[in-house]
Amino acid sequence: MSVAMSHFFSAYAVYCVAVLSPGPAILAIISTAVSQGRRAGLFLSFGVYCGSFFWAMAASFGLAALLGRYGEILSLLKVAGGFYLLYLAFRSGRSVVQARPVDLRSSAPIPVQAMSKIFVRGFLIHLTNPKAVFAWLSVITLGLPPEASVFDLTRIVTACLITGFIILNGYAVLFSTERAYRVYRAARRWIDGVMASLFAVAGIKMLLSM
Repeated sequence: MSVAMSHFFSAYAVYCVAVLSPGPAILAIISTAVSQGRRAGLFLSFGVYCGSFFWAMAASFGLAALLGRYGEILSLLKVAGGFYLLYLAFRSGRSVVQARPVDLRSSAPIPVQAMSKIFVRGFLIHLTNPKAVFAWLSVITLGLPPEASVFDLTRIVTACLITGFIILNGYAVLFSTERAYRVYRAARRWIDGVMASLFAVAGIKMLLSM
């Protein structure tokens, strides 16, 4: 195996672990897909994916040097991300005490405006997540030996982005099934309570890491 391929597989393995780990983005995709349906889950997962694409491009074009010179950028991301996760915790917690009809999913199509808000929510979750930044910095650092070419950079970034697209949308499809919905409908308040707790813990942890 060549040195370039060895670096490629090391970086790809790191990315797969990062994207499969149940962080805030995955939790948001799951909760949206199971409560609002496949279309909403896919819109949110696409928003998350666009956030990942943004950090992939930033890392590819020298984000590490920028963060090294302006460390306050990372601090601002942590503050924004922490408070945004606490906001999501509030939203999930509020749904615990709200009474809803037995049929939680509406048969009417969700308006385009609502879908755009779902997309933006997914984008912001990933845009304000420092873990996403570090994941891509690790991929670029591990995947590119000193003698790496533009082709090597393109290969590792493309492979990771394709994999991320499949995995993120896979979560949305998997948790939007009728079986997943029946489980959610039967235990909605418990599930929303758990989601609220997880978002809150993640947000507080991010703020305390300052």
